[in-house]
Amino acid sequence: MGALDVVDLVRELVRRPTVSADAPAQRDALGVVAEALTAAAPHLHRTDGADADRPWILLTTPTDPDRPRLLIACHVDTVPADDPGRWQRDPFDGDLDGGRVWGRGSSDMKAGLVAAAAAVAAADPGTPLALLLTSDEEIGSRGAAAAAGAVAGLRVGAVVVPEATGNQVVLGHRGALWLAVRAHGVAAHGSTPERGRNAVLELVSVLGRAGAALPLATDPFLGGETWNPGVITGGTVPNMVPDRAEVVVDQRTVGDGAALLRWWRSQPEVAGVEVLVDLPAVQTPAGDPWVATLPAAVRTAPATYFTDASVLRPVVGEAPIVVWGPGTPAVMHAVDEYVEVAEVEQAVATLTAVLSRWPR
Repeated sequence: MGALDVVDLVRELVRRPTVSADAPAQRDALGVVAEALTAAAPHLHRTDGADADRPWILLTTPTDPDRPRLLIACHVDTVPADDPGRWQRDPFDGDLDGGRVWGRGSSDMKAGLVAAAAAVAAADPGTPLALLLTSDEEIGSRGAAAAAGAVAGLRVGAVVVPEATGNQVVLGHRGALWLAVRAHGVAAHGSTPERGRNAVLELVSVLGRAGAALPLATDPFLGGETWNPGVITGGTVPNMVPDRAEVVVDQRTVGDGAALLRWWRSQPEVAGVEVLVDLPAVQTPAGDPWVATLPAAVRTAPATYFTDASVLRPVVGEAPIVVWGPGTPAVMHAVDEYVEVAEVEQAVATLTAVLSRWPR
């Protein structure tokens, strides 16, 4: 077994823009990781997803399929680096400076991916492990959904999602329900708006009361549900009354989201609602015996973001799932994103120790 140069590999991945929905770029980056890992650990078996638009790769050790595997799930896609002129450095240069690797995706989650790959490369070939590399996590865990069938064919004993948690163990997160809410109106000349019905104003009306009227639930650990109207579109030119408008609402859920969906569909101004993303919440009990063995502090609060764990939970049964990896949550999706090299090295060391003690 060989060793991966984790800092060089993180920098190499940051230099490769892998924005969500760019399938060819993500496929290439996934291949870079898989090729580096199989060169260091040639015993690994590689399975590539057949869906060209939602690439994924599953790497497994050649062990008895009846032995429960530790599954590590990582994504390679990132959000865009909007307005790169605001960055102190080129977001895709992968600069190494001040003990940090800078650039889009460094914390979310190319550092975690590389740390996981390095730990798997260092593990005993007889340890029952699986490393899942996915695409399009940022826009609804689409790559993980495409890979779910392959994961369902494994016997999984526990799951680690090495997203940025500052190397603290996190036991869950809320789900996500993204809705495209649409209103219809009647077109008219902008100088005679009384002859039409403005679809944008229809949406504004419903949004104006949503904050007080939405049936947002709470959970003792996961906290309260939230909603955010992230994108609003409507109209074509200033001098026409728009006859169509749409808002995409991002809701973070603790339940199944059914009450929220019913509320939007029941509003008189709403002509239609399309479900774009529907991911369940994830929660692992703090008293789980395997969690108690992990060599890291367990955070008392959930992650604020969703992960591929939402898709994996239905196919791994009752296996404990933790979110645990290098990186600073505050810089995820932010200008001047970075990851501390020391955190990446710590993640490799602790995850390697966990793999050395598997199975539980």
